[in-house]
Amino acid sequence: MLSQPDNILSGKLRKNIKTGLHVAIILKEHQRTGELTEGYVKDILTNSPTHPHGIKVRLETGEVGRVQKIF
Repeated sequence: MLSQPDNILSGKLRKNIKTGLHVAIILKEHQRTGELTEGYVKDILTNSPTHPHGIKVRLETGEVGRVQKIF
């Protein structure tokens, strides 16, 4: 299996995140367990072009967390 560079469809780059995108985020309260929450991006909350822990977004459900995976 080929490993992908960290920045190909990475949740760490703001340019990869668009409104309506299906993503998995990690909520603040789940950072220790690593439990992911799936949903669709409503708002992008991180203003900087990159973030080492993932771009912070608000899902359509209102949950806020950092993008870990893009589907």
